[in-house]
Amino acid sequence: MLKQHLQFKLSQKLSPQQIQLMKLIQLPIIAFEQRLKQELEENPALEGGKEETVDEFDDDLDNSNEDYSDSETINSEDINVDEYLSDDEIPDYRTQANNYSSDDEEKSMPYASGTSFTQHLINQLNTFRLNDEERDIAEFLVGSVDESGYIRRSISDIMDDLAFTQNVYTTEEKIKEILHIVHDLDPAGVGARNLQECLKIQLHRKSSSPNAELAIDIIENAFDQFTKKHYKKLMQKFNVNEEQLKGAINQIEHLNPKPGGSYSGNNRIVEHIIPDFAIKIVDGELELTLNGRNAPELHVSREYNNMLKTYKDSKDKSKSQKEAVLFIKQKLDAAKWFIDAIKQRQQTLFVTMSAIMHYQKDYFLSGDERKLKPMILKDIADEINMDVSTVSRVANSKYVDTPYGTKLIKEFFSESMTNDQGEEVSTREIKKILETVIEEENKKKPLTDETLASILKDKGYPIARRTVAKYREQLDIPVARLRKKI
Repeated sequence: MLKQHLQFKLSQKLSPQQIQLMKLIQLPIIAFEQRLKQELEENPALEGGKEETVDEFDDDLDNSNEDYSDSETINSEDINVDEYLSDDEIPDYRTQANNYSSDDEEKSMPYASGTSFTQHLINQLNTFRLNDEERDIAEFLVGSVDESGYIRRSISDIMDDLAFTQNVYTTEEKIKEILHIVHDLDPAGVGARNLQECLKIQLHRKSSSPNAELAIDIIENAFDQFTKKHYKKLMQKFNVNEEQLKGAINQIEHLNPKPGGSYSGNNRIVEHIIPDFAIKIVDGELELTLNGRNAPELHVSREYNNMLKTYKDSKDKSKSQKEAVLFIKQKLDAAKWFIDAIKQRQQTLFVTMSAIMHYQKDYFLSGDERKLKPMILKDIADEINMDVSTVSRVANSKYVDTPYGTKLIKEFFSESMTNDQGEEVSTREIKKILETVIEEENKKKPLTDETLASILKDKGYPIARRTVAKYREQLDIPVARLRKKI
């Protein structure tokens, strides 16, 4: 049985402009430039650069804004937001091979050529005399070398793959025999299956000396004790004194644990950081500037405004003309929304970073991390009357250029704790002091976490041993035993 009833419901929905603004705010500068370029390509009503000056007697342009803002202006409901914000819309010209006429000279961008790490190893295999089966196995082993220079897979797995993918049926003994050939390739240590084997291969290539022989003995027969730095046990096991052990360990420490990383031709993606802000000290005061790339010059196309006016002035409109009017209105509205979103993005970035700069003024004037104040996202959000999520979007992906280097903004945020004087201090300050204490310790007798906690307590920071251990792990500092040197 059908029933009819009324229901009141309070809901909150984001407008298309708000969705667009949130997406733009979280973009770092390089991604923002790509998004801007995409919008300029896909929306012909949006133009970059300064708008051309127009004769003051040009009545058509004077009236264009009036015509565009009349009662026929399109509502946000008329635009499919999902379609607009998606990346599915591709202009026709982007699917063509090129945009040159037959009379134009086609110019191509040259690319730097290089040899991959795998090809570098295969080129070396060509200097060995191998039959077809051996070459297939050797090339397969080289192809299994990762970017660090290791073969992480077991011999049995490699044997199975050779049979299934290469139609090469062989034995584990044969694969191990060819693996020794791979171990002879450069850089030294390539093709090792673990760190122990990698170090052993490199040591065998060194010139014979008492230190090198002892180092090989340690790696082969006491690798576990060496990694745990049980130096007294090593001296007893190999019947050597401290000076001899120090010489052998010095040999090992000069080896390369990742031989693949030393190959200069190994193509790697290098991330270039471009700061969104710059902070300078001028006459003892802080000065904040927004990177000019965040403030592009955009304007709505005058031609599209004129086209809209022309279509609207026509009395008898066909179906195609009405569709054209709707299309032009959509593009003009989208262009205006985008320009407004860019301006709001600039303002949001500047206001947020300005609040952070003034909050951490002591740090930016001195560069001393111990002067960083405890600061959480809510502190800045309350100060600028914005939502915490907005501050988070600014802080998580933006960098600022300071007199002390380029910093990720979120690094300035930290929790607080109370010192022995009842003052709130930043955990970053405590970590910096902890790092300094560990750097100045006697490496022959490194300080334990309990001793570090006692030292920090004497300095006015009463924290527990487990808290010291947590901060030490966050700083990527090993335990006392692994920091020991002889």
